[in-house]
Amino acid sequence: MLDTIKDVLANQFLAALCTLSECIDRCPDAAWKSKIVNLEFNQAAFHTLIFTDYYLGDGDETFRRQPFHRENQGRFGDYEEFEDRVQVAVYERPFIQDYVAHCRAKLSATIAAETAETLSAKSPFPRLTFSRAELYLYSTRHIQHHAAQLILRLRRDHQQDMPWFKSGWPEPAQ
Repeated sequence: MLDTIKDVLANQFLAALCTLSECIDRCPDAAWKSKIVNLEFNQAAFHTLIFTDYYLGDGDETFRRQPFHRENQGRFGDYEEFEDRVQVAVYERPFIQDYVAHCRAKLSATIAAETAETLSAKSPFPRLTFSRAELYLYSTRHIQHHAAQLILRLRRDHQQDMPWFKSGWPEPAQ
């Protein structure tokens, strides 16, 4: 049963992340810096990814020391996303696409290491008072929330249709 639960969590998380990735890839250059609610498109994508990355981890101790973060220290700057202030940094599409790949790989490694005990244990984030298993669902919902905002903007302003990803990350057709 544990393998089934891990597969379901991973597949739905990946489908949400794939949806976000599709938004990033299909966004016209002219819209990359357009407003989505109170952030630019690129900032909304980054916001979604930084919290995806964060909640796939084990807390504050190791987050900023990840190789991806050290290699891209200038892009992460002072981690303004975690401050109570308006985000001002902007992000180029190739970096955001690399960040999607990082989160995708981190999800695979993280979910593979989960056990029944770790999934039922309390979330390592004090403000989130539910289990690690529910943290996966919480993060999936967060990705879906922001992907929906991006999709709405792409459909309404740029007539971009988006596919529906049922489960997992579909491999490209050969």
